[in-house]
Amino acid sequence: MRAMVKHSMNVALLAVLFVLSPSSGARAQNPPAPAAITQKLDAPQTRVYVATLQPRTPSIAATGHPTNRVLVYLDDGEMTREEGGQTTTIPFHRGDVRWRPASGPYTAENISDHPIRILEIDLKGPPSGPAPATSLDPVVVDPDHYKVEFENEFVRVLRVHYGPHEKGATHEHILNRVVVYLNDQPNRKADDVRMAGPATHAEENASDGPADRIAVELK
Repeated sequence: MRAMVKHSMNVALLAVLFVLSPSSGARAQNPPAPAAITQKLDAPQTRVYVATLQPRTPSIAATGHPTNRVLVYLDDGEMTREEGGQTTTIPFHRGDVRWRPASGPYTAENISDHPIRILEIDLKGPPSGPAPATSLDPVVVDPDHYKVEFENEFVRVLRVHYGPHEKGATHEHILNRVVVYLNDQPNRKADDVRMAGPATHAEENASDGPADRIAVELK
């Protein structure tokens, strides 16, 4: 995946963020913004941030969203998205994952009675080429712990689950990936996000509770 984003895409994204997250001076005088943006990480292939949407307050993306992205919902809730004259209602639960392609102008509204958080993984460019393969693919050698949530030409999204004190098979990761932790785990807290690179290893959940996470492989 190319490391650079076209200048026009950068300008458009800044315009979206300006609409969603006003200046600190404006926040001091006005009610809470429809959405607040908290950056988690910025890497050559992706930018990751959390959008927190206040209830019953439309967030207007007047210039649209110029990049493809993966959405990981961090709270239970329901929202609407109006685009091109059509409104879609989207219910979701914590840990749900969806693909959202680049789009034109739209309005999103949290219709829950509480704030909701959506972790957004923005892709900075197209795939770098055909995805490599390995005989130690975790989905193949350890299907009890690694399952494909969805896959397209840009990403493969894995749902990872280990029960207490479970150990998995040796496997290989050959793509960079964004890892999202859905609960507290050894050395990690719920909602932590990290970038991980190629590796061959076996994993073990040393805790007394389950270990759940989402791994977004970047093609």
